[in-house]
Amino acid sequence: MVRIIFLVVFCIVGISLFYFTNSKKSQERTLPIYNPIDIDPEAVDPELLRIGRGHTVGEFAFSNQNGKTITQKDLNNQVFVAEYFFTTCATICPIMNKEMQRVQEAFKKEKDFKILSFTVDPTNDDVKQMKHYSSLHQADDNMWWFLTGDKAKLYELARKSFFVLKPAEAQNLGDAGSDFIHTNNFVLVDRKMRIRGYYDGTNSTEVDQMIVDIDLLLAEK
Repeated sequence: MVRIIFLVVFCIVGISLFYFTNSKKSQERTLPIYNPIDIDPEAVDPELLRIGRGHTVGEFAFSNQNGKTITQKDLNNQVFVAEYFFTTCATICPIMNKEMQRVQEAFKKEKDFKILSFTVDPTNDDVKQMKHYSSLHQADDNMWWFLTGDKAKLYELARKSFFVLKPAEAQNLGDAGSDFIHTNNFVLVDRKMRIRGYYDGTNSTEVDQMIVDIDLLLAEK
């Protein structure tokens, strides 16, 4: 009887120690900070490669699904995820935004978290179309913003701030100098506008990891 009690106590102590140790490791874990020198050079503007470190997301101003102008100032002290998509996409975008709905659900009570979905097809994705699309995905207007505006500025932000596309991956639309971004990247950004992670938005396992990492950033001082 004594031996059984000893074994039970030993097991309980062992399990408790295991969870305590892993919990402590999780709390000590920190995410990398991505700078131009950490990204594939093909995806980075040569001028930014010379800067190397200290990169932050640049200034922008686009309209959301309600016609409100959203700028980087609206993200002051916020953690956010950014993606590029278009509403008529029938391949990866529906999968990505189904995953993004899971992300929204995970943080529905978090005031310091936002989701930014930038269109790559502003000609068709005007404010009215973005509002319709956001409704289809049960988007919370206070958390999840579907952004549209000038194409050149949308693409400049994608390439010079988020580094979501290599020039060779652009899909030519047939017009001279025009292209079309089509990427499955989710980009995680911290309260200081620094990139802290890239995730495959079509992969549930990677999105699960992103949800864990969002919690880490929200807890960072």
